[in-house]
Parts: sequence; structure tokens; C-alpha cells
Amino acid sequence: MTTPSPLKAALREAALTRRDALEIDDRLEWDPEIAAGVLALPIWDNASGPVSAYWPMRSEADPRPVLEELHRRGLPLCLPAIVEKHMIFRRWAPYEPIVPGGFGTLVPSPAEPVAKPAILLVPLAAFDRRGYRIGYGKGYYDRALTELGPVISVGIGYAVQEIAAVPDEPHDQRLDWIVTERETIRCS
Repeated sequence: MTTPSPLKAALREAALTRRDALEIDDRLEWDPEIAAGVLALPIWDNASGPVSAYWPMRSEADPRPVLEELHRRGLPLCLPAIVEKHMIFRRWAPYEPIVPGGFGTLVPSPAEPVAKPAILLVPLAAFDRRGYRIGYGKGYYDRALTELGPVISVGIGYAVQEIAAVPDEPHDQRLDWIVTERETIRCS
């Protein structure tokens, strides 16, 4: 576990407050725009998967339309789950059962096989243009990106979540891309 930074905590709270204040009608309009931006990335040209995303909670941007399209294209999918304070990824396909996974998340059944994703669609609390993100403060995605080795990482969120600079620390992992309803940012 990482030690929470007071500055990151304040930035997280402010970004989540902005995100939570978005009108549901705006989010419902913007989620398809974000999905179209993700699906337009050049990473899909030679992708073979597996692709991991997250099951949205609270006011997070919804990656499920992306997952449905990737499934239609034949790419294998998985969702993250926290097991013994460690993020793993389990095989999943649209309309398959999901179960409560802690922290308010929904995850594939523990009976599903573990997968090693090649591409991760990552939720954001806050982000900057360098590709650094603030999540919910436990460091699960940073550790997963480190442990998985070379993977493509795409942050998904709303433009209001952008901040000038994330106070990055040595354990923080940069994202390759960030997609919002306004733009696609190539980070590295």
C-alpha cells in the first residue's frame, strides 16, 4: 500500500466533487463521445487482448460501450478484482454475471480464470497532461501497471477532472493515453 499524500487527497476530493457535480444528462451524452474516442485510438489496429476495463461506480465515465464493441470485434476481455490487497484480472464478457467485489465495485465471479491484460482502460479521479493520474488512493493501478510489465494504459474520464499537475511520486505510473469527452491526449 502507498502512503496517502495530503496534497493528492485534497486534489482527489476537489476533482471528485467536480465530477460528481456533472449533470447526469451531460454524462449520458459524453460517455458515448468518450467511447468513440477510445475506439478511435490506433492501439486497436493490431490488438489481440485481453483488454481490461472497470465496472463504473459513482460518477465515473462508463467504459461498458467500449467493452461491448471490443467483444463484438472478438477481443477477449477482463475486469479487475482485488484479492488479498492485490489487483488481479478475471476473464469476463458482456452480460456475464458480476458480483460485489469490495470498495463498491462489481467484479467477475471468483470462478472465472485469471487473465493478463495487454491493454488497460483505467478510471480517473484526477489527471494531468503528462499522463499521471490520481485514483482512489490505494495504489492498486500503479502496482498493477508495474507488475504487468509492458501494457498499453488508457485513462478514461471527464475534462473537469484535469488538473495542472499531479504531484507524482516514484511509484506512480504514467498512462499512455487519456480520453475525455473533449479530446484525446497522447501522454507518452
